[in-house]
Amino acid sequence: MAFILPKRSLVCLGLPALAVCVGGASNLAAAPAQNGEARKVVRVARVDSAPVIDGRLDDAVWAQAGVITDFHQIRPGDGTPPSEPTAVYLVYTDDALYIGARMYDSEPDRIAAPTMRHGQGLGDDDRLVVILDPFNTGRGGYRFETNANGVRHDALYENVSSFQSEWTVIWDAAASIFDGGWMAELEIPFKTLPFDPSIDTWGFNFGRGIRRRGEEMAWVSRNRSYNPSILGLAAGLEGMDQGYGIDIVPSVTINRLKTFRDSRTEAHLEPSLDIFYRVTPSLNASLTVNTDFSAAEVDDRQVNLTRFNLFFPEKRDFFLNDADLFEFGRIGTETSQAASTASDNNARPFFSRRLGLSATGVPVDLARGGKLSGRIGRFNIGALAVEQDAFGPLPSSGAFVGRVSANVLAESTAGVIVTAGDPNSNRDNSLLGFDFRYLNTRIPGGRVLEADAWYQRTETDGLEGDDAALGLGVRMPNNAGWRGGLNVKRVGTHFNPALGFVSRTGVQDLTADAGYTHFAGGGFVQSVFTGVDFERITYLDGGLQSQIVLARLAEVRSNTGERFRLRYSATREVVAQAFTIFEDASRAVVVPPGEYRFGETEVQAETGGQRPVSGRVTYRRGGFFGGTRWNVGGELAWRPSRRFNVTFRYDLNDIDLPGGGFITRLMRVTTEMNFSSNLSWINLVQYDNASEVLGVNARLRWIPEAGQEALIVLNHTLEDPDNDNVFQSRLADVSVKLAYTFRF
Repeated sequence: MAFILPKRSLVCLGLPALAVCVGGASNLAAAPAQNGEARKVVRVARVDSAPVIDGRLDDAVWAQAGVITDFHQIRPGDGTPPSEPTAVYLVYTDDALYIGARMYDSEPDRIAAPTMRHGQGLGDDDRLVVILDPFNTGRGGYRFETNANGVRHDALYENVSSFQSEWTVIWDAAASIFDGGWMAELEIPFKTLPFDPSIDTWGFNFGRGIRRRGEEMAWVSRNRSYNPSILGLAAGLEGMDQGYGIDIVPSVTINRLKTFRDSRTEAHLEPSLDIFYRVTPSLNASLTVNTDFSAAEVDDRQVNLTRFNLFFPEKRDFFLNDADLFEFGRIGTETSQAASTASDNNARPFFSRRLGLSATGVPVDLARGGKLSGRIGRFNIGALAVEQDAFGPLPSSGAFVGRVSANVLAESTAGVIVTAGDPNSNRDNSLLGFDFRYLNTRIPGGRVLEADAWYQRTETDGLEGDDAALGLGVRMPNNAGWRGGLNVKRVGTHFNPALGFVSRTGVQDLTADAGYTHFAGGGFVQSVFTGVDFERITYLDGGLQSQIVLARLAEVRSNTGERFRLRYSATREVVAQAFTIFEDASRAVVVPPGEYRFGETEVQAETGGQRPVSGRVTYRRGGFFGGTRWNVGGELAWRPSRRFNVTFRYDLNDIDLPGGGFITRLMRVTTEMNFSSNLSWINLVQYDNASEVLGVNARLRWIPEAGQEALIVLNHTLEDPDNDNVFQSRLADVSVKLAYTFRF
């Protein structure tokens, strides 16, 4: 690869006990033009000894580093100089990539660092963001973030526009605050990420956030954003050691379950084993034996005021690893804010929550499972086979998912998916699907164009005909100026992906959106958005099922993180069969068949989450299925220190229908005590009066270092079956889990 060396002035950076003066041309260059644009390049220095990861940047090895200082704003400005300088340093050894960063700040006492627990998102913190694309394809990648507490947060890009933040791998970070800002050091072992050793240039990018100013900055950006399709390059990465590519993770879970109705107590000791092997530098195989999910995080409770299924996201590590390789047709990516999450995910061919969970959400152990995932040349491969233990009347059963996609054109992909098995019934079930995704991030004017086409068909015992689903979509998801999209989805009446997710069948779903974002030149307001979102769902045999027109009249964001929005929605619902919308011990409220038209006004205000006391309040009022509804909800968070915080969420619906009135309440209280970034104690209490169930979840988690974990989890479920405000214990279980990663 040839590099063009630009003229740059000498950059001098002061470090504790070390002064580094670097001629920018010796470390930074412009790569050959790609799609008409030159790409920034930094050359990563190979060093013999690794720095100590303590967040101090005082190791002499950093004097050899490649240095990046040419950051720019993407918010509130666009390409304008940042308010504070940033310097990023890059070195590597045989074993790991090391990133050091010095985030200068003229007001270090105002650095926002409310988050102290590993794994939490850092949207409210001043943060450093690193994006890696080891295969340099511009189609996917990995995201690593840290804050002034040295918290580790990582994410896997499912596509270039969205990422899975529950994904986690082994790496290390440390940080410290000094008189002129804060510093961070990251260590990313080469054993952690798949890569092709023949590729010596990786896709690379960096971002930084300063919350009190609403400021985001980046090394490389387009359209006020950065993602795996918008990266610079890190050159000179050669001779890295991936080891034998073996991770062995034994774990043991001790569980004690008590059911109060029959005064029955059960105790179990469940050893589990996960083995990960890198078949090639870019292809991973994994095996799990006797996998237990009893210690997984509980779901956020939802109240269903529709006649369709709700969607709950995956939270289990086994299924999150390499989850991007199983994504199909961009199903699940938000197409319009008029559509619900369940509607966006409708017709998803593979939904991992179908495995290891019963139809009622009770964890079911996996006797064994295997996964093959990674990349071979331009092909992306994902294959998963599991055997699920028997549960209730269902015997032990197997399931298989296979997904292959190929990189085509400059940034596009085409692929196929197959599934077989149905762990929640005794019927045979299989699925075959094809998809094509077009992506062009180089539209003139910094625009992005996305388009998708996909087709699926299922075969299920007892269901014949009309068993296909297909979708088409085109979108310009621009962050500034005009944006919009149009998507259509057709789901057959007998389309039945047993390993996927379906909320509605026998329908055609049309979604669209259009809007304009204006960025203010300065002052308090950062941006203003206005637009219209739309969804219309019709039956395949004719007639309307649902329609909503959402007028996003004003959505305002300030430079200090405050938000305000005003919306109006006009809804039409055609109910073909009566459904029960609310039920308790004494009565049921039924929505009868008919056509319903109603409108609703929504006002929401939110403060910046970096504040010691922050919150959000939403008020909605309007019609609802022939009657009226008013809703008030919100969140109040108190962070007196980084070691303790408490959050209270509340949602109230007061609904008056011709068939009767009712009130739903959903409450959630979370307390978090962080003894350090490695040791935390979290308590969660959830209640809703629709189920009259009160759930208590307490988690004491210790992570001595990445790859090691000790966890104590208490779950206690209480219910009020008679609606007399007297709660009775129903279930209680305690789990203790220990896990350790041996890496070779």
